[in-house]
Amino acid sequence: MLADEIVDAIHDQRSIGGLDVSVRRNAFGSQTASFEVDLDVPALGDPPVHAVFIRAPVVASVGPAASALASLDDGRVVAVRQGALLGTSFHPEVTGDLRFHRLFLDMVEDAGRTL
Repeated sequence: MLADEIVDAIHDQRSIGGLDVSVRRNAFGSQTASFEVDLDVPALGDPPVHAVFIRAPVVASVGPAASALASLDDGRVVAVRQGALLGTSFHPEVTGDLRFHRLFLDMVEDAGRTL
C-alpha cells in the first residue's frame, strides 16, 4: 500500500507510504462482498469508469498533499493522486477501460520531464 497510514493495520503490517492518506483494509468485507459500480471521475471525463472492488480498502481521510479523484455515492473516497503517485481502491486492470492506466503513464511521463 502507498498510504501513509493504515488505520486498522494487522500486527507489524507496514506500508510503503508516500500518499498523504489513511486507509481501512478490506473496508467492504470479504471477497464474497466484492462488487462493481460505475464511478464519475472528472479527471478522466465521460463515460463513468466501471470499477471492480475486490477485498478493497477505502480511503478514510485525505491529507492536504493528496487529492481525491473519485468517490462512491456515499462520499467514501476510492481513488487519489499525489504528485506522481496514484492509488485506487478498485482494480482498473480487470475491466478493459484503460483510462486509469493512461493517466498513470502520463504521470510517469510528466515526472520524467522534471528530472
